[in-house]
Amino acid sequence: MKNLLLTMFFGYLLCLIQSDSMADEVVAPRVNQQLSLAGDNRSEIVKALAAVPESQKASMEFLVEHMPVQDLTSLPAAFLLENVRLAHEAREESPWKISDDLFFNDVLPYANVDETREPWRAEMRKRAKVIVEGCTTPGEAAQMLNKELFRQVKVKYSTKRRKANQSPSESIEQGLASCTGLSILLVDACRSVNVPARLVGVPSWTTKRGNHTWVEVWDGGDWHFTGAAEYNAAGLDKAWFVGDASKADKNSKLHSIYAISFRKTGTLFPMVWSRGGPRTYAVNVTSRYTDHAAATPENLTELRILVRTQDGQRVATQVRVCLADETSQQCAFGTSKGETDDTNNMLTFKLESGKKYKVAADGLAKDHVFLASGKVQTITLLVGEKDSVEAASPH
Repeated sequence: MKNLLLTMFFGYLLCLIQSDSMADEVVAPRVNQQLSLAGDNRSEIVKALAAVPESQKASMEFLVEHMPVQDLTSLPAAFLLENVRLAHEAREESPWKISDDLFFNDVLPYANVDETREPWRAEMRKRAKVIVEGCTTPGEAAQMLNKELFRQVKVKYSTKRRKANQSPSESIEQGLASCTGLSILLVDACRSVNVPARLVGVPSWTTKRGNHTWVEVWDGGDWHFTGAAEYNAAGLDKAWFVGDASKADKNSKLHSIYAISFRKTGTLFPMVWSRGGPRTYAVNVTSRYTDHAAATPENLTELRILVRTQDGQRVATQVRVCLADETSQQCAFGTSKGETDDTNNMLTFKLESGKKYKVAADGLAKDHVFLASGKVQTITLLVGEKDSVEAASPH
């Protein structure tokens, strides 16, 4: 009996050694370099490499080659094998064709930045397949997902979400997400049905405080952008942040626009919400947003308006801006942004500089008169205040 147990033990040990050696022999040297970083989880990574079907081998090797160290040391083989299998199934069922390069970097990855790793692909694909049924292009599919997905999963923007970098299930559980959480949700939904998609973000605007994250999708031979949970019937490349993005600075790490890349690059994505998560790589895409942007004419002032309650809650209400001249009937109208809109998304008017205007909104005790001067001005109106203006700041 003792000899039998010894024989079985050494047989099992030999299988492990042979499996490990086999993986070392058949994978690229750069993948072997990654295996040396996997620590106690090496056997799981080797198992994934050895068990993956031959037709999916290049995909698994791509993931292992570019995985952050935190994932190499923690992700089980079953997680990786399921992710690769479902990504390939989506590609095979898709009516559009994409290159291997796009598939590897912008469909296959199991994560975007440093969000919690979870097997989201099966459930997301189940939801997304119904939504994109009948779509014939990646762009059309992305638009449909942006229009329908957030309503179905009941997730909306909120500063009260638990953290910025939520995984899909974390956002769905709360029903709340930041712009980053919403973008992760949309990117994963796109990837689940073979739509190449990636997170894009700016660490800090040049025009105002704050950062922002949105989504790019591949369609018609190029990348196009959209705000997550901000469907626009006019199509892709239409968003409230176009003007702000056009003023980004590609020579500044803080003010550049970056697109996330699972493939290792020479650029790291500045994750302003986290300093200790997995290293996330990126490419600087600032020029795509600035090279063809229309500049605001020198004779115009961009007026941004916030309407808040006494306790700081943003209010969506009707706003009108008119020339202060009592004889003039020239007015512009709009609706201020509420709590479910991105913090940096503000009602904006372009007005002739050097003239006085009246700003009125529902719930304000009196109109506010101001002089349009400078390219950008921001005013905050407090609902119910005797003096309706909290701040007026030119930029």
